[in-house]
Amino acid sequence: MRAQNLTLLTDLYELTMMQGYFKNPTDQTVVFDVFYRKNPSGSAYAIAAGLEQVIEYVKDLHFTTEDVDYLRTLGIFDEEFLEYLRGFHFTGDLYAIPEGTVVFPREPLVKVIAPVMEAQLVETAILTLINHQSLIATKAARVVRAARGDGVMEFGLRRAQGPDAGIYGARAAMIGGCIGTSNVLCGEMFDVPVKGTHAHSWIMSFDDEYTAFKTYSELYPNACILLVDTYDVLKSGVPNAIRVFKEMRAAGLPMKGYGIRIDSGDLAYLSKKAYEMLAAEGFEDAIISASSDLDEYLIDSLKAQGAKINSWGVGTNLITSSDCPAFGGVYKMAAVRNKDEEEFTPKIKLSENMDKVTNPGNKTIFRIYDKNTGKIRGDLICLADEKFDPEKNLVIFDPEATWKRTLIQGGTYNIRELLVPIFKKGVCCYESPSVMEIRDICAKEKETLWEESKRFVNPQEVYVDLSQKLYEMKKSLIEEMSLKQ
Repeated sequence: MRAQNLTLLTDLYELTMMQGYFKNPTDQTVVFDVFYRKNPSGSAYAIAAGLEQVIEYVKDLHFTTEDVDYLRTLGIFDEEFLEYLRGFHFTGDLYAIPEGTVVFPREPLVKVIAPVMEAQLVETAILTLINHQSLIATKAARVVRAARGDGVMEFGLRRAQGPDAGIYGARAAMIGGCIGTSNVLCGEMFDVPVKGTHAHSWIMSFDDEYTAFKTYSELYPNACILLVDTYDVLKSGVPNAIRVFKEMRAAGLPMKGYGIRIDSGDLAYLSKKAYEMLAAEGFEDAIISASSDLDEYLIDSLKAQGAKINSWGVGTNLITSSDCPAFGGVYKMAAVRNKDEEEFTPKIKLSENMDKVTNPGNKTIFRIYDKNTGKIRGDLICLADEKFDPEKNLVIFDPEATWKRTLIQGGTYNIRELLVPIFKKGVCCYESPSVMEIRDICAKEKETLWEESKRFVNPQEVYVDLSQKLYEMKKSLIEEMSLKQ
């Protein structure tokens, strides 16, 4: 699966539009933006992810002989167009917000500037790559937040919607803050920690629970996490685990990475009772891991109840983002430039739904940070040629409720452009960090959020405003287009 050419990973209408442009030649270079309109899972933010796979896809973009032969069988493409596809490759520019960055609705996560046929073809694949991983990275960030410093393990592969979702979902979960994954192929592909214990079937394959635990401890003395709920957690599982731990201690083993896992029942009650039993025997430092259909809300609740859990295994609800199974990113044209023109002509999509009215023009994004705290004051979407001096006063305003204005005093803020060049004239000019490096970036990014924006219920949204210049352009285009209807 890893070696499969993804050029035909597209919707048919991208190819029919391409043939339309081919038969009606145009020298247009266009700007397309990838953005989303609503944060997933009731969050006040999202985490950008999937860029490395976008880079691999664009680098390898080409139609094989088999691809062209298949398209011919559809009976809708001319031979001249099919012949053109044989030599197709990406020649445009691509900008993106780096993976692991905290992002917000309406701002371009990826910007494509390319001849119209090239920009049209890459739409579907870019969306599926960015949407999926950004969704899972965001969910993981929320779960990790709920764990309040405890390690969170991702082990949802068997519940993922197929192998690729399991592999790249695990990658995204690591970016969001997980300490490891059970997915061994993900570990091989991305050099991330793989972790795991044993199943109930291991216990059931022995004549008794103690023997199963004892055998496992002899195999893995430095990673001896024993699953204690096969029969009875408090009457059987924990006592047998303690018996094995005593034998390990008596043998002079270092007692590192040892503990228990509870996979069912009242996790708060059982973990507290299990801790009492372990501590009474001198094993107060034992890991108490929990699984069983966890998500950020349940983990948060268990924490509030004083559960003695310090390691969390999260599967189904993380790898599928079960409460919000789609990210909702879209790909919209924002500007057009003909061959002999120097400037882009802005384009806008109107809608009766204000959320679906697009922001026109060739744009970039600046993030404004409070100089003292390092926290985000807001994001400013502006035209690509705009510059801002952090030593000067800056007024930001809500583009829909324009009377809501904030004056940020010069010298009190720092500013950073978020979009960085990835491809220039078809050549990649960006090197992706490792997944663990992106995870570290993400951890620092999450620290730039105010606590009010991190809460799970009714979080405070971060301001995403338009520059005055972009606002005026958008307003003018809306008025102009409205008069043409």
